[in-house]
Amino acid sequence: MRTAFILALLLTSFSGAHGELAPIRLPVPQTDGGKPLMQAIQQRKTTREFIPGKLSRQQLSNLLWAAFGINRPGTGHRTAPSAMNSQEVDLYVALEEGLFLYNAKSNSLSPVLELDLRTKTNGQSFAKDAAAVLIYVATLPRLEKSKPETRMFYAGIDTGCIVQNVYLFCASEDLATVVYDLNRPPLAEAMKLAPEQNVILAQAVGFPK
Repeated sequence: MRTAFILALLLTSFSGAHGELAPIRLPVPQTDGGKPLMQAIQQRKTTREFIPGKLSRQQLSNLLWAAFGINRPGTGHRTAPSAMNSQEVDLYVALEEGLFLYNAKSNSLSPVLELDLRTKTNGQSFAKDAAAVLIYVATLPRLEKSKPETRMFYAGIDTGCIVQNVYLFCASEDLATVVYDLNRPPLAEAMKLAPEQNVILAQAVGFPK
């Protein structure tokens, strides 16, 4: 029994070694500081030129929390609104080392694919130079209180609210960002999404050139 426990511990300790994509536990987001809101709005802009580089774990945590994290732990409500609190939009995070899914409750990144999908979202150079590409994916059945014909409409609005949060965060932190449309079917196939999951938009974040 003790031998089995030690073996399991060793396997856990070395998960992610030899190229295996491992979960990322993010540090507690820093929810104070930054530029004043009106200054961030004044400096909000789209930038398509990035200097290659990686965001720190703290920067990733702050970015994702600002985008669609939980700001009211007692209710699980988020930093961006969603229709009827459906929270139908998931944030997939494409990094150089692979694709992850943001888990707001645990403030962590769950591994999805050990594949750099940044350039699959856009053929332009900014996609590969960005530190991270956020891929917004809506699971439409979560909008169970709305009519089926209006669900994509709501998903688009809810994604737009998250997009603006990211823009304001980047303005506050002197980061660059651009939101863009993309070729959805091949990306959804590469991400191995379920039929009820719909790619809405992508947004690159990184260091300005």
